[in-house]
Amino acid sequence: MTWVVIHMAHSRQEAARLTQMLSREGVLVRLKPVYRNRSEEENCYELLVLRSEAASAREIFLEQGF
Repeated sequence: MTWVVIHMAHSRQEAARLTQMLSREGVLVRLKPVYRNRSEEENCYELLVLRSEAASAREIFLEQGF
């Protein structure tokens, strides 16, 4: 299984919102903090999905107006 980054969220709240959006549609999502030495509130997060679901995830973002 290969995971690919489909989006970079600039806050934990944004990452959680986007993760929920994709999860509701059945897409598996992983969050990965970008910086090791920053607090959770100040960090950026990579949203990763399985390579096989990347196109579907991007389509969901488009359908939701993101």
